[in-house]
Amino acid sequence: MTAPWHLARLAAFDLETSSPNPEDARIVEAYVGHVGGGLEPIDRNPLLIDPGVEVPAEATKIHGYTTEYLREHGTPADAGVWTVATAVAEAVNAGIPLVGQNIRFDLTVLSRELARHELPSLAEMTARSGHGLLAIDTYVISKYLDRWRKRVSPEQGAHVLKTTAAVFGVAWVDDEAHGARYDALIAARVAWRMGVIAHMPRESRPRIQSGRQDERHLFDALAVDLPTLHANQQRWAAEQAASYQEYLRSPKAGEKQDVTAVISGDWPIQARPTP
Repeated sequence: MTAPWHLARLAAFDLETSSPNPEDARIVEAYVGHVGGGLEPIDRNPLLIDPGVEVPAEATKIHGYTTEYLREHGTPADAGVWTVATAVAEAVNAGIPLVGQNIRFDLTVLSRELARHELPSLAEMTARSGHGLLAIDTYVISKYLDRWRKRVSPEQGAHVLKTTAAVFGVAWVDDEAHGARYDALIAARVAWRMGVIAHMPRESRPRIQSGRQDERHLFDALAVDLPTLHANQQRWAAEQAASYQEYLRSPKAGEKQDVTAVISGDWPIQARPTP
């Protein structure tokens, strides 16, 4: 019998970038490490990359890397992007799922970077393996499990990694956060915890939801094989995007209202926007 997905090998993946927009973001730091499955971890050093563009101050405030530091210490962008893509493809080709927080962002950025540097796509790099890309996204799953969770503060969202880690009992150290290695491994621990709860008898599961109803049955949708979990997340991501789009188009959005807002539901890689 195949072990439940949370007890199998997982590939923790995270990027730090120059922008929150995946269409123009450049990778400045990357981590891909293998954990779990009863094997010794593969804990690579994070890879610093010189993106070849100026890193905005807003991005530096998050991850701490300046343009000057990356120019001095980073790998050239084309070589760095290829190294990251090779590590990701290695996991996919081995049938190991990628795990991350809002992994759609990271995979979309990597996809755009490969195209920008005229390198083979992830699909091309994994086409002969017979393994499709499987992902576990703690952000999508958290929103599915607890849709109505409130923001912790104006600065800390309801489903950001720090909040989700706290909800699932995973220790968090502020001084180490927002590094690719730290965030990737925290996401893997959160995913593991989600899997542990999902495979408990329903009555034994902790109640993590913020609503009044007992929604511990929602974890049933995680107690499935990886292809099914992947498909479930595709559906949840599309539903979450549609809900957010509806909100933005409504008067409820207040100053954020945009009657023409379009939110992509693509997951785990976002299709290119239509010109």
